Amino acid sequence: MDLPIGVIDSGVGGLTVVKEMLSQLPYEQIVYLGDDARCPYGPRPVEEVRTFTMEMATALSKIGIKMLVIACNTATAVALEDIREQFSFPVIGVIVPGARAAVNASATGRIAVLGTEGTIKSGAYNDAIHSLSPAATVYPLACPAFVPIVESGQYQSELADEIVSETLKPMLGKDFDAAILGCTHYPLLEHHIEKHLPANVRIISSAVETVRDVERTLAIGNIARTSECKVSPVFFSTGNVEQFRSIVMDWLSIPEPEVKTIKL
Repeated sequence: MDLPIGVIDSGVGGLTVVKEMLSQLPYEQIVYLGDDARCPYGPRPVEEVRTFTMEMATALSKIGIKMLVIACNTATAVALEDIREQFSFPVIGVIVPGARAAVNASATGRIAVLGTEGTIKSGAYNDAIHSLSPAATVYPLACPAFVPIVESGQYQSELADEIVSETLKPMLGKDFDAAILGCTHYPLLEHHIEKHLPANVRIISSAVETVRDVERTLAIGNIARTSECKVSPVFFSTGNVEQFRSIVMDWLSIPEPEVKTIKL
């Protein structure tokens, strides 16, 4: 099926999932929508996040997609089931794949979850981890300063390192061997995060496992694109298009990405 796969996120964070999709599913077309104008979603009320997520899904459904990836942990936590009920195409979230990857990676069953306020408050990762490993111990930590520093394009800066160091202080002394990056923005800060956690801790991004779910769903539904002619992804942003384009160029190494403005 030649229709694209839709990917939505509160901002640029879902580009970490797109990066993995471009690597693992090179012949699939991707249409990405980032709601930068209303990012971050983490501190927002649940109903507001649900409404915004539905607006993004509706916008891409009108363009025409064969599958939707909710590449935002906060949106996945509060809106996944509603979106699945509303649309006929398959809808994949990032929380269960992330939890599965962490459970498989942890030798001790002690897992840290770094996420937005909304994701941590929802308990979605706690539930997902315990559904897979009932005896697991989960250490959740809200990291509200992480998304703004990524969205501003300062994720490689010294300021970003200072923010990560300060944010992770509550994890000092806790015994865990895996840490889930429970927000798709956070892999852009991974080198800072890794530096401020114990050396034995495995950093888990949900992106790889999520794309495995996408690949399985394409195969089961017999909706994979059959052409082996690569098609460039298309990006939509509700916010600053030039800043979005700059991050796409840096993170995905696409020299001239097609980035358009969209109003929801």
